[in-house]
Amino acid sequence: MLPWFQFISFRVGPFTIYVWGAMVALGILTGTWVAARFAKARGQDPKLIWDTASVAALAGVVAARLAYVAFYNPAPYLAFPLRVFELWDGGMASMGAVVGALVAALWFLRSRTVDVVAYMDTIAYGTPLAYGIGRIGCFLIHDHPGTLTHFLLGVKYPDGVRHDLGLYEMFNGFGLFLLFLVLRRCKVKPPTYAITFLIWYGAVRFLFDFLRAADPRYGGLTLAQYGCVGMFVVGLVWAGKRWRADKKDALSAAKRRI
Repeated sequence: MLPWFQFISFRVGPFTIYVWGAMVALGILTGTWVAARFAKARGQDPKLIWDTASVAALAGVVAARLAYVAFYNPAPYLAFPLRVFELWDGGMASMGAVVGALVAALWFLRSRTVDVVAYMDTIAYGTPLAYGIGRIGCFLIHDHPGTLTHFLLGVKYPDGVRHDLGLYEMFNGFGLFLLFLVLRRCKVKPPTYAITFLIWYGAVRFLFDFLRAADPRYGGLTLAQYGCVGMFVVGLVWAGKRWRADKKDALSAAKRRI
């Protein structure tokens, strides 16, 4: 079992640094840096990766906050609406961040004359690393307690040993990034990373959410689980279309060689 502790903030001179926000910011910067380097290796514009990530990050923060306020804990914000802007107190819905960032990135790239799918695939390559680093912040502040357990990686919360979803999702992000490193050595083509991310994240996060203790349920599922179902289905359909297209291209190439 892991010991209970909380590392919420620390001071640097007159400034208070909040650990969760710092780790999320570090994750975004690191994931974008990795994606930008990958873009250069692919012959893409690294600056466009940084620009897209900046737009997506801003939209993701706004969407995450609004989703949390609307679906997770609306009462305090209805009583005091200005509390919506008090981001330092926490309160973000990660699925809202995913949807908001995805929509913003697609909108931004479509306004440029580039291969949107190829660039989204490159951004997807760095996303699990960003996600894993950001979830370190969740683990350090323990804002995602799970159900009671005797599991080896359970955390000794004040009210008992519980699953810690921040810890599990940190491993999830890093595990997916390790898979991407293997896929890169295999020289896979776009949109392999994007499809893999949709299927992997959708499936794993859906299962993890059954362990959450505090999240509200709608029809027996968390809000994130509905989003995960959508991601998983989109990933499978996209994978099927790409498989059929690749098979058709292979047949056409074989006919030309005859």
